[in-house]
Amino acid sequence: MSGPVLKLVAQRIAMGLLLLLAVSVLIFAGTQILPGDVAQSILGQSATPEALENLRRDMGLNDPAYIRYLHWLGGILTGDLGTALSSGQDIASSLKGRLWNTLFLAFWAAVVSIPLAIGLGLLAVRYRNGWVDKIISGLGLASTSLPEFFTGYLLIYFVAVRLQWFPSVSTVYDGMPLGERLSAIALPVTVLTLVVLAHMMRMTRAAILNVMQSAYIETAELKGLTPFQIIARHAFPNAIAPIINVVMLNLAFLVVGVVVVEVIFVYPGMGQYLVDHVAKRDVPVVQACGLVFAAVYITLNIIADIVAFVSNPRLRHPK
Repeated sequence: MSGPVLKLVAQRIAMGLLLLLAVSVLIFAGTQILPGDVAQSILGQSATPEALENLRRDMGLNDPAYIRYLHWLGGILTGDLGTALSSGQDIASSLKGRLWNTLFLAFWAAVVSIPLAIGLGLLAVRYRNGWVDKIISGLGLASTSLPEFFTGYLLIYFVAVRLQWFPSVSTVYDGMPLGERLSAIALPVTVLTLVVLAHMMRMTRAAILNVMQSAYIETAELKGLTPFQIIARHAFPNAIAPIINVVMLNLAFLVVGVVVVEVIFVYPGMGQYLVDHVAKRDVPVVQACGLVFAAVYITLNIIADIVAFVSNPRLRHPK
């Protein structure tokens, strides 16, 4: 790596760590101000005051907030995310499979949405201001305007219940054949694709149209190249940096924005795990899930910045 690239990587990593530290403070503070009593929710309404006081002391709830935060942060730095209050299970062990399921869902949503978005963006540029461009933009705007839960329930009703093409409940398990697993996640992948497709497509179109105003595009036209050749050989490679940035940001959304989709399709990922334990007021699980989501989002944003920098020669060689 060259000097500017190493400097950028170091800066982005340092900034990401500071941001993650700030997010951890916000997550901890947010869970502490939630209404209700953790000890009361564990022991139930019939618990005696003595039992509640003993449990609060055992859980460290009587310690000052900053002491509890430092204890929690120290556990995270050593790989200990704590223990679930509702089940007594180790949170890190429980999250491994859930995180893998969420990443698996996000991966296949990205495999479908990224090529489709870039292809539609290129097609919209080729026929810009024509009926093809207007149809693509209109359908993209309509898809991004519909909330995930509405699209999900429509797909469940028409595709799963009426047509019975795919299951309405996305149940996956260890050792499940890949074909069955892909069939199980077909509907949530479709919902996630529709959510991110329009944004990536419109940003791809805008980035390429911006490049199309350059002088070398006119030179390519004078050489007699076809519009598709001009877009593929000259416009798209020079617009790749902003496109990569948009793609990485949408990948981050696919990972951290799956909560609603996982709940709708009862998918055993981190989103479903988080919602289940929010209902139980299981604060350590909520804190751990929030921190993992934040770490994934910040990491993908750092990668987006680095990739956009590396793919742009003018940034790598400012002189």
